[in-house]
Amino acid sequence: MTTQRRSYETGHKPKCLVIVDDTAEWDRAVYYASRWAMRVGGGVVMLRIIETEDQNQQWLGVADIMRAEAQEAANAALDRASGRANGIAAITPERAIREGDPTEQMLDVIDKDADIAMLVLAANPGPEGPGPLITLMANAVGTFPIPVIIVPGDLSDAEIDALS
Repeated sequence: MTTQRRSYETGHKPKCLVIVDDTAEWDRAVYYASRWAMRVGGGVVMLRIIETEDQNQQWLGVADIMRAEAQEAANAALDRASGRANGIAAITPERAIREGDPTEQMLDVIDKDADIAMLVLAANPGPEGPGPLITLMANAVGTFPIPVIIVPGDLSDAEIDALS
């Protein structure tokens, strides 16, 4: 990754990247990111990643249907998350849908937008562990090109307000 961050230069504004997935805690990350954006006059980029699996050529028609359904579900999830961000901070987040490996897709979005200053994730507070993205990021966070903020999934809105 060679893109220099430009978030705070003239003509730019800082943005945070939030991953909207199927976990229960995505809302905590969206809430934190929206409050932060409102406070600093920044923006939010919401990313939904569709993990693709190798498709058999004989099942190409089924694969196309599955891809279309995944795109529809991704748009619905981003609609919910964007509505939540707008309700929290009166902002309209940027939206992106990507297919492929989550880490590669996050890095590519970050590389293509020099204004992204941080990645905001939320951790599952339950006994089953912090969640798939946090677990995935554990190995990459030391070499990640931007700070990674992990919001505890059991923080209330008021507690996040006090932090952001």
